[in-house]
Amino acid sequence: MSLLSRRRADAKVDPADVRTALARVEDPELHLPLEEAGMLGEVEVDRSGVARVTVRLTTPSCPLKETLTTDVTAAVRAIAGVSGVEVAFAAMGEGERMRLAARLRGAGPRGANSFGLGSATQVYAVASGKGGVGKSTITANLAVALVRQGKRVGILDADVWGYSIPHLFGVRRAPVALKGLMLPVEAFGVALMSVGFFVRDDEPVVWRGPMLHKAIEQFLDDVYWGELDVLLIDLPPGTGDVTLSLLELVPDAALIVVTTPQPAAQTVAQRVGRMARDSRMPVAGVVENMSAMICSSCHESTPLFGAGGGQRLAEAIAAPLLGQVPLDIELREAGDAGVPAMIAAPQAASVTQIRQIATSLPILRRSLVGRSLPLTVPHGGHPD
Repeated sequence: MSLLSRRRADAKVDPADVRTALARVEDPELHLPLEEAGMLGEVEVDRSGVARVTVRLTTPSCPLKETLTTDVTAAVRAIAGVSGVEVAFAAMGEGERMRLAARLRGAGPRGANSFGLGSATQVYAVASGKGGVGKSTITANLAVALVRQGKRVGILDADVWGYSIPHLFGVRRAPVALKGLMLPVEAFGVALMSVGFFVRDDEPVVWRGPMLHKAIEQFLDDVYWGELDVLLIDLPPGTGDVTLSLLELVPDAALIVVTTPQPAAQTVAQRVGRMARDSRMPVAGVVENMSAMICSSCHESTPLFGAGGGQRLAEAIAAPLLGQVPLDIELREAGDAGVPAMIAAPQAASVTQIRQIATSLPILRRSLVGRSLPLTVPHGGHPD
């Protein structure tokens, strides 16, 4: 045996050192350290320096086992004297799941969503007057652009009938549920929640007003979003029940209106902007999508759907024109493939424009004028 091998064999690794190293490893869904989340089980190190770590999963079918294995192995391998790492998985018991759910809910009352008055999260509701203008594609790529700025970002897919966020991100698995608390599905660094995670692709969602309101309320109240910097809400087209519910449930949301250059799209989108103004909802701005078609061969641009619709809409609703996104083959192909173009085609003209929009998004809060404010009662006291 060589001197180096003998030293490795003689080295003793304290399991406490392994636990200390694992304090930096987070669960990729909860974004909490494994120990803090109650997910770190037994840690053993044998005489040869092989560390055996058990990770207790929220669900036996956790799709992120490979990520956890890689992260745990890398953290433990960095300890002097460790010759190998073996990661095993076990499922949490009911009691552990209940404690974790209670810890994630925190001390706040059930039914008080994280994006109400006083929330530090900037919420943008992405709307359009009509379908087919690329609202969801803009939402998905805008979210990834914000993640690449270092922000923690979520998407609530409120387009209940025409949900497309699961397809645009290439995810089909159901969220993990912890005693009435759901964990968002994460893809490309974005936390996602959509009714599309609960139904088959060919299954219609036939819901009316009260059911829609309840579904949106649950997506806000009963989902562990964590500490987001930005939440993007992908609204259904028009000014229906879902949009009205969001105005009530997320009072600090700011509107982003997506249109195409066509007068028909601009006219119907103008109604959404007017609704926001009437409701004192701040309007972050207008995004003109499909502003021109970019030829993949000669790179010539053609105003296929006309010109000026975005600017006219911005002027009509007194909001800034945030950007004009061209229509190119990269944006379409990425959407079909389930990988946002922000990742699949970072140099595309459409992606460059969406990236610029992400950097220029204004931070807005709804005026307190005309709003009913909650009454705060000191603990154990009485309202004044």
